[in-house]
This record gives sequence, C-alpha cells and structure tokens, in this order.
Amino acid sequence: MPKKSNKKKSRVPATVTRKELLTDGSDSEFREMVHHALAFASRLPLIRDGYGRLLGLTGTEYTVLISVGHLEDEMDVGVKTLADHLMLTGAFLTTEVNKLVDKQLLKKVVNPRDKRRVILTVTEKGADLLATLAPLQQQVNDVHFGSLSKEEFEQLHALFPKIAESTEKALSLLAHLTENNSLKIEHKS
Repeated sequence: MPKKSNKKKSRVPATVTRKELLTDGSDSEFREMVHHALAFASRLPLIRDGYGRLLGLTGTEYTVLISVGHLEDEMDVGVKTLADHLMLTGAFLTTEVNKLVDKQLLKKVVNPRDKRRVILTVTEKGADLLATLAPLQQQVNDVHFGSLSKEEFEQLHALFPKIAESTEKALSLLAHLTENNSLKIEHKS
C-alpha cells in the first residue's frame, strides 16, 4: 500500500517553472533563497550608508569614491567605466561625481586621448578619508562575510555578476509586461 504524504498541496502557484529552480516540483527552496537574498540586499545599503555617514557623505557618494579609488589602480576611470562597474547611469553618476569634486575628494581632468571625456582620480583628501574608514570597514566586512569559506566566497564571486545581469533582464521584462498592460491583475473586494 502506497504511503500517504502529510504534505498539503499549496493553493498558491509556484513562482518559477524552470526545473533547475525546483526541488521535487516545489519552488519552496527557491522562495527561501529569494527571501534570504532580500534580507541580505536590504542590509547592504544600510551598511554602505553607515560608511558614508562616518565620512560625511551619502552612501552613494561613498560608493563612487571607493570605486574610483579601486578602479584607478587598474585603469583610467571615466564616468562610463564607473557607470558600467556600478551598473548605474552615466547621468546619475555625473551628478554624484560633481558633488565629490566640489568636496575636493575626486579630481576630474580632461582625458588627453578624448577631449570629450574625463579621467577621475581620488584626491589626497579622499584617500585619507578612505584610509581612516578602512580599519572599521575591515572589521564590519569580516563579520558580514565571516560565515563564508574561501570556496563559498569564490562561488559567490562568480555567481553575483550572472545574477546581477539576469536581474537587469528581469526588470526589463517586468517593465515591458506591465507597461503594455499584458497582464492585468485585479483582486476581489
């Protein structure tokens, strides 16, 4: 005689259909992963904003400053390079860069190879600010990511760019579907 399952059939449809994302036909592990990702993602800006506040900056200004600082070690950093790196628009970053230039934390010079572009560098004042933050930041990040082994860190490092790219595609699809009213959802009163 077959064993009866005590598991109730959900009245709520699965949120995914790809077999790679289902476990025994259920999306429960997928949903659990999404909720953990949401918890992680919601706390990242709070930490970033905290770093910024300590420096007298917004979280975004802090992110721009430290990103330029790290990128300039490898290449000339222009607004487009920074926009691609942070996955933000050039227009938005131009505004943020100009705030940091006004605060004398970033320097902007004309790119000698293309006069229409600029090269961004962190000023001495900006580098000093980042250096004062580093000991605290190291402690926080070591705790924040302290549960990861080296192998798990390497896996996440490889996975996050893929997830970020597919998130952009999902946002575009959602915008397209909702913009064209392809799906109207009404709930009963």
